[in-house]
Amino acid sequence: MANKNVKWTVVFQDKKVINQSVKNDVGASTAYKLDSIDWDNAKFADVHAIQYIPDGDHDNCVEMTPGTFGRNKTWAEANLGDFQTQFINKWDAEHLSYLQAVWDDNNVPSETAEQKINRIGARPTSYSS
Repeated sequence: MANKNVKWTVVFQDKKVINQSVKNDVGASTAYKLDSIDWDNAKFADVHAIQYIPDGDHDNCVEMTPGTFGRNKTWAEANLGDFQTQFINKWDAEHLSYLQAVWDDNNVPSETAEQKINRIGARPTSYSS
């Protein structure tokens, strides 16, 4: 289940999902281009972007592509399915891969595996927003 305080942005033209609560090394929100999403699915044909907070209290906004028929819609009105499985779970998997790569690359010459774990902790095995 997603953290209720996380704001998500999905940008269809760029095929990116952004978790605005996780900052990268320069302080910007962390975005991943996710090829695992079915961006060409017909239900997304006129969608430009999505602003989503999984707290049940917001009328999350589905922004329609400028110049297409229709107005912006709430997530419920757009009827696009489950946000968690379509976007959050895939972002989490990509972020876990990133965290694991950072851990794998953080080496000190002549350091044993035990010393590395003592220095930076165990290699990440899961991530959940």
